[in-house]
Amino acid sequence: MKQWNLSHYAISSCFTAVLLAGCGVAQPPTVPPGAIPQSYARIAHADGGSSWTLPEAKSKAPSYRIVYNFGAAPDGEDPAAGLIDVDGTLYGTTAYGGANGYDGTVFRITTAGTEQVLHSFGHGSDGVFPVADLINVNGTLYGTTNAGGAYCCGTVFSVTTGGAEKVVHSFSNDHEGGSSLHAGLIDVDEMLYGTTMRGSYTTHHCGCGTVFSLTTGGTLRVLRSFGKGNDGYWLSAGLIDLNGLLYGTTYAGGAYGRGGSSGEQVGGVVFSMTMDGKEKVLHAFGKGTDGLGPDASLIDVNGTLYGTTEYGGGRNRGTVFSITTSGKEKVVYSFGDPPDGATPHGGLIDVNGTLYGTTSGGGAYSYLGIHGGTVFSVTTGGKETVLHSFGNGKDGYIPVARLLDVNGTLYGTTTGGGKYYRGSSGFGTVFALIP
Repeated sequence: MKQWNLSHYAISSCFTAVLLAGCGVAQPPTVPPGAIPQSYARIAHADGGSSWTLPEAKSKAPSYRIVYNFGAAPDGEDPAAGLIDVDGTLYGTTAYGGANGYDGTVFRITTAGTEQVLHSFGHGSDGVFPVADLINVNGTLYGTTNAGGAYCCGTVFSVTTGGAEKVVHSFSNDHEGGSSLHAGLIDVDEMLYGTTMRGSYTTHHCGCGTVFSLTTGGTLRVLRSFGKGNDGYWLSAGLIDLNGLLYGTTYAGGAYGRGGSSGEQVGGVVFSMTMDGKEKVLHAFGKGTDGLGPDASLIDVNGTLYGTTEYGGGRNRGTVFSITTSGKEKVVYSFGDPPDGATPHGGLIDVNGTLYGTTSGGGAYSYLGIHGGTVFSVTTGGKETVLHSFGNGKDGYIPVARLLDVNGTLYGTTTGGGKYYRGSSGFGTVFALIP
C-alpha cells in the first residue's frame, strides 16, 4: 500500500441573555412560581431575582458522504490534488491511472457524483504524475506534472474543460528551470508563477528548487534558484500573491534545519519575493517546538498568513502556524496523538473566519496499521476540532490535498480507500463534508 509523503517524491451558536424583569423587555410566558419555561434556562441572581436565557443551541454532527470512488478502469487512481469549481462543476487530477496505464488523469465531476476523465497522461512527450491543484485562467485550466515531458523533468500543461490538452512547457533539467513540480500555479495578471522542488544548485542531492514565471505561450523565466546559504531548499508548496509580493515556503534547509532519514535538513523557511526574484527569509523553522517541513501553500486571512508544517510542534506531528508579512511567527496549534490528526499536507482554507484542513495521518481509525487521517477545523485562536476521521470502512483514507468550499459544503479527495481495491489498497475518493 502506498504511503504518501509528497514532500519527498463545535459549530455552535448561543443567544444573548435577555434580562426580563424591570427592563421594559417582553416577559417570558407566565408560569407557576419556581417553574422554568421549556424553551428558557433560568439564571438565579445573588439578590434573589432571576432572569432567563435561551439555551445554547446544540451543534449538529458533521455530515460526511462519498461523492465518487476511483478505480473503475480506465479511471484515474490516487487523487493527490484538491478540486476547483468551474461554473458548478468540479475539476481535479489523479496522480496515477488513466487509459495509458499509470500516468494520471484530469477529470471532472458533478457534486452529485457523475465523473468523466477529460485527459489521460502518458502520450509520447506528455507529462506524467500530476499531483497539484489546477487553476482556471479565463476558462482554460492550467496544471503541473511531477515528471514526464520532453525531458522527463515535469511539465506545465493546459487543458480545456472539454479535454483538449497541450504541454505549455517541458522542464529540461536541473539547471534550466528546475524539475519535479509538486505544487500548482498562481495567475498574476495572466502571468503564471510556480515552483519546482528540485533544480539549479546541486549541493543537496538532485538540486534545490526554483521559483519561475511562465507566459501562457510557454516562455519561462527562472526568478530565483534556491540552495545558497540559509535560504532553504526543496519547494514542495506553491506561492501566493499579496500586495505585489510573492510568499512561499521551502520544505528543507534554513538556519535550523535538522537531518532527515535521507540526508536532507528538514526545517524550511517562509520567504517573500519580489516579482523579479529578490528574496527575503521571513522565518526559519526548527527552533524549539516550532514546526518542521512546511509542505503546503500559505493562505492570507486579513493580512496574516497561515500555513501548516508536516512535522514539529510539541509532539512532532505537525502544526498550524501564523506569520505576519514582517516575519512574526507563532504556532497556532500543535497536532497530538490519535484520535487527533497528524502530518498535514494539504494546507488550509478560510471559511468565515474558521480554518479547515486535512491531515494525512492520525485520527480515530487504523487500517493495516496506518491511521487514515482527518478533516479538522481550527480557529485563529487555536481551538481545533476533528470533524471526520478516515479509515472507518470504505470512506477513504490518507487525504493529502486542500479542501474546497462550495456553498458551505467542503469537498476533498483521499489518495486511498474507497469502493475499489487492488490487493489491500483502495484507489481513492472524492468526498463531501458539511461541518
